[in-house]
Amino acid sequence: MSLRRNASSGFTLVELLVVIAIIGVLVGLLLPAVQAAREAARRMSCSNNFKQIGLAMHNYHSAYKQLPRQNGGTGLGILDGNTSWWQGSTTTNNEELSAFVGLTPFLEQQALWENISSPGTRTVQWNNSNALPRAAGTLGSWTSMGPNPRLDRQGGESRRFPPWSTEIPTLRCPSDPGSGLPGGGRNNYAVCLGDSWTQVWDHGPKEANLNPAPNNWRPEWFNASDRGVFSRKRDTKFRDILDGLSNTIAAGEIVSDLGDRDKRSALAAVIASWVVEANPLECVERGYVSAETPQFWCDTGENNCTPTGRYMDGQAGRGMNWAWAAMTMTGMHTIRPPNSEMCEAHWYDNVGTCPPSSRHQGGCHILMADGGVVFMTDSVEAGDQKSPVIGANMNGQPPYRKGKKSPYGLWGALGSRAGKETIEEQLNQ
Repeated sequence: MSLRRNASSGFTLVELLVVIAIIGVLVGLLLPAVQAAREAARRMSCSNNFKQIGLAMHNYHSAYKQLPRQNGGTGLGILDGNTSWWQGSTTTNNEELSAFVGLTPFLEQQALWENISSPGTRTVQWNNSNALPRAAGTLGSWTSMGPNPRLDRQGGESRRFPPWSTEIPTLRCPSDPGSGLPGGGRNNYAVCLGDSWTQVWDHGPKEANLNPAPNNWRPEWFNASDRGVFSRKRDTKFRDILDGLSNTIAAGEIVSDLGDRDKRSALAAVIASWVVEANPLECVERGYVSAETPQFWCDTGENNCTPTGRYMDGQAGRGMNWAWAAMTMTGMHTIRPPNSEMCEAHWYDNVGTCPPSSRHQGGCHILMADGGVVFMTDSVEAGDQKSPVIGANMNGQPPYRKGKKSPYGLWGALGSRAGKETIEEQLNQ
């Protein structure tokens, strides 16, 4: 005779707890991997966008034998009473259009380009009104090439021009969470203006009224610091890039402002002229960066740092308008390394040192002039960061170090189009 034992039909409490613990450990291990995979996908998409921009630049150059102009467009708005380019206008754009405006038909945005280049009456509702702004209404329509795209003039009336409030998917990096107001059509890419700038970049080689300069001093000072693939209010061509297309940066990635005074997206202004180009570390040495949270500018009342008198953020912050040619919107330099602070002198909406930046870890994407895309780390060799920029005003003397090699190491050499530097690094390995 045999005895039978009743088998247990379930888990014991100890076994159940062990299973739950194992599942918890697996979830804890897998979640970071999932997040990393998602960011890798976003980063790849961001890189692909840049490749499309590079292809658009080459197609544009093939069609027009030059690159699209940074600070191009129509003249001053007479009906708006303008006498200087920085005044807002709803009838002309005051030569404030970015290079991306000309690229729109080459970025598969032909319909958007037609809305920009042709007069029209469509508006975006703003302040409970669908009517055209007063000056544009006098003409009966928006003019060809649209109004001044800057958002901080004329009560923000340029928002009502539909193209300037349209986000172009190719110009947005999926890793950047910024969206909507106070921005217009946000943007995450900027053209390279080189390894130098000076205070004369406010007008470029022209006068404030956009007329040619009456004498040589402004063009000479501008020429000394005009070293990038893109210039300001001046056309550039591939033939100007004497260092070689594969050795020269054409554009870089940027973040859009989130309203948090991030030093990469809110520009700090030193209330003095001709100082930042003499020392790119000016804002750091003045103590504007927060000692407690070094990625941000100092807040009022915070210890061990000094708040700056002016910030350019919000609707005037980094990457808030793809159509505006302001340095903070669509320009970058190879002076300070990627993801460094933005710093400028005197005028909060004018010119300054604007490095590329990104929401990726450790660096950002850059676009070479030959169309190649490279991920550049924050630790790139950047030479003497306290050296004055080439073309700087040194005590009123002629342009400092005019035509010399970049003082900012490999990083600066990649940004100059004709500095005759030797690039010994293989960027795409």
